[in-house]
Amino acid sequence: MTRFDGNTALTGAAFMVGAGVAFAVVNVAVQGATMAYGAAPAAVVFWQYAIALAVCLPVLDVRRSLATGDWRWHLVRVALAAIGVQFWVYGLAYVPIWQAISLILLSPFFVTLGAAVILREMVTPARWGAVCLGIIGGCIVLAPWSDAFTGAALYPVLAALFWAASSVLTKHLARAEDAGVLTVWLLILLVPINAALAWDGGFAIVGWPLVIVAGLATALAQYALASAYRRADAAYLQPFDHLKLPLNVAFGFLAFGFAPEGWIWGGVALILTASVWTAWEERAGGG
Repeated sequence: MTRFDGNTALTGAAFMVGAGVAFAVVNVAVQGATMAYGAAPAAVVFWQYAIALAVCLPVLDVRRSLATGDWRWHLVRVALAAIGVQFWVYGLAYVPIWQAISLILLSPFFVTLGAAVILREMVTPARWGAVCLGIIGGCIVLAPWSDAFTGAALYPVLAALFWAASSVLTKHLARAEDAGVLTVWLLILLVPINAALAWDGGFAIVGWPLVIVAGLATALAQYALASAYRRADAAYLQPFDHLKLPLNVAFGFLAFGFAPEGWIWGGVALILTASVWTAWEERAGGG
């Protein structure tokens, strides 16, 4: 088990929130390119991460990063992330951002379970309670009993599963490697994997400004995410990941006018409560 002091944990939480903001920008840009312009999801994913890699290469120590760690673990981590990205972008091509994000809230459950079973992190009852509270909020927002729950909504669920597995491996590697190393390996391996997945459909794209924005925000989000995992336990950080719901609801409304019904805000309140609860519990020494 890895221990962190309260200030370090809050810094990790701040990085996680920053990553959430950047990912919200990514989601709006990707949904605009795929849903509004009709760009092929696989092609968007390829260019998104190719641009992110081009941005990171001048500022990251690539040679040192590639010489660090076990490349096989990085390959497994990135392969899981690549599959998750494909499912996620296909989901954004068919469902509103708020619905997709609600389904992604299944991911913290998978991550917390992996952190406890695989990484042997201490998951206190308070942390389990906060995660469960956030998931309940997500279920209220999703309302799987309604007509909005379609087959296309399963894409974000699958993305949640694969991203959770990738997050657990990221946390494992972050014990010995810094955020720059994790980011370099992710971007360098994702580009050829995404190229292979996009090969049949081609690489032609429309909505280039949105794709460029998605690439730039992706580079920032990945670095912030790796920095968060360097500073706090995976189980502790997950409730802060719930904040992506209100962030994406706001961004989706401003960009596309997607306005979920009023009952969504009850779920959002539960999610925010879970995040504050976890922060208080960590500061009090309960983790």
